[in-house]
Amino acid sequence: MDSLRLRPSLVRARPGPAAAALRRDHFLPPFCSIHRNGKGPVPLARQRAQGSRFDQCQKFFVWKSSYPRIPHQPTATSTNASGQPLKSGAEVHDSASIWKSISSSLDAFYRFSRPHTIIGTALSIVSVSLLAVESLSDVSPLFLTGLLEAVVSALFMNIYIVGLNQLFDIEIDKVNKPTLPLASGEYSPATGVALVSAFAAMSFGLGWVVGSQPLFWALFISFVLGTAYSINLPFLRWKRYAVVAALCILAVRAVIVQLAFFLHIQTYVFKRPAVFSRPLIFATAFMTFFSVVIALFKDIPDIEGDRIFGIQSFSVRLGQKKVFWICVGLLEMAYCVAILMGATSACLWSKYATVAGHAILGAILWNRSRSLDLTSKAAITSFYMFIWKLFYAEYLLIPLVR
Repeated sequence: MDSLRLRPSLVRARPGPAAAALRRDHFLPPFCSIHRNGKGPVPLARQRAQGSRFDQCQKFFVWKSSYPRIPHQPTATSTNASGQPLKSGAEVHDSASIWKSISSSLDAFYRFSRPHTIIGTALSIVSVSLLAVESLSDVSPLFLTGLLEAVVSALFMNIYIVGLNQLFDIEIDKVNKPTLPLASGEYSPATGVALVSAFAAMSFGLGWVVGSQPLFWALFISFVLGTAYSINLPFLRWKRYAVVAALCILAVRAVIVQLAFFLHIQTYVFKRPAVFSRPLIFATAFMTFFSVVIALFKDIPDIEGDRIFGIQSFSVRLGQKKVFWICVGLLEMAYCVAILMGATSACLWSKYATVAGHAILGAILWNRSRSLDLTSKAAITSFYMFIWKLFYAEYLLIPLVR
């Protein structure tokens, strides 16, 4: 406290300029001094006469010390026009991160499920099921329920098959399809095992609950062939052998899908006797050609990885160019047969629709195949997806065959 008392001599002294400067120097803090030319601090008060800038600085400190201080209070939460509190920056960032994570997960699963096969499976089942419809009265809630049961259970099995193939092709896909989630590392092998196991269980569970024998046998045979095609066990992994691999795809796409799902609607849903109609025979025959083409063509873009890992596909054994033109020739042959089939139809609208539709598809295929650059992997992959689009288009025409 003694250090805070004013000395009596200063209080009693007449306040001259020197005394006033001393008092100011006594109360100004140490930082209110200025170093000049390295000679040490010079009190601000003693330099008042040396320039107006020192007067301004001194006035600033006086104003600062006399300015009333407002105690700190927490900032009120901003509100919008409706009176609801707005989200803080951290909350907005967290929300954006959550949505980004969800979007990334959905995108990875989308690629894992191989969407072109999903679309093909769904369209084929719907198309073949419509062959069992004899009149508009057949399109009832009973029919739609049976169709939905078939489509959902088949899609679950489809995801199991394509997922299992990716699990055993991780190293190959790092070369051929590096964007797939297992090959890119977005999914761990454990995640892949969990997904394929779950979808296989859901497929069989739904098929069992429905109680349709044709549906359950379709799922079971697809499961067996899909597993034998991919799994790396003795006497299995049939994809290593070109002919056996093609037969697996043909059996599922051409036979199982056409016959089993037609019988599911015909015998289980409509309770009618099994009848192999002309449109059903046409669909089975045409899709036999198409399934062979898909089995052959799918290996053309993958020739590099297949050659490295010893997969003896037809593309590896015969070369890309030869296999490509074999595929085009088979499809053009199938379109010619379909045109003849349509021309012999007794139904006029069916005749025009099937003849014109298959002629247009055949012309588009021929025109595009002539301009394909077989040295470009991107161009070949694009053409492979074009083959799948022709596959979809055919299933739009099949219900018109009468």
